[in-house]
Amino acid sequence: MSLDLQACSDGELAALTLAGRQSAFAEIMRRHQTAIFRLVRGLVGNAEEALDLTQDCFVSAFSHLRKYDGARPLRAWLSRIAINKCRDWRRRQRVRQLFTFDSAPSDDEIEQVPDDAPSAHASAESKIEVERLSAAISALPATLREVLMLRTVEGLSQSEAAKALSVSSKAVETRLYRARARLAEILAEE
Repeated sequence: MSLDLQACSDGELAALTLAGRQSAFAEIMRRHQTAIFRLVRGLVGNAEEALDLTQDCFVSAFSHLRKYDGARPLRAWLSRIAINKCRDWRRRQRVRQLFTFDSAPSDDEIEQVPDDAPSAHASAESKIEVERLSAAISALPATLREVLMLRTVEGLSQSEAAKALSVSSKAVETRLYRARARLAEILAEE
């Protein structure tokens, strides 16, 4: 008899993984990898680094799965791990910048991504607006950026975001309000 893993809850998949069923963790990854990647990409601003950090997040989740409470949302727990990985990455980046004289990327390091959109004019306007918004979000302090990404981009509820950030629901509400206000200020300044 075969168990339909897609029909299992996240808590059941975690229990199956702990019982030695590797395919259960593969299902966890399939369900959550896109959302975790989006979160990480939004926090670090680099797709290549985001891929590495997302992979690190799932490796860490697998090795610490015993700490997961199956009654709570797995996505919030994974988001917490991802945020911690991003914070560690940012600390390492700051240390590296202290030890390098030239922090500007060379031409070889700049990634060129082709745009397959049908209309070049519409695409250019959209791309400029996305870049403008991404730059404004990147200018936010980490505490505000994390809340903004979890609530608006990832669609986590206020309580799920609070669990992911290890803060109260009221703190999430306050930070989200401040993030939106500061984002409006930054965009108005440009």
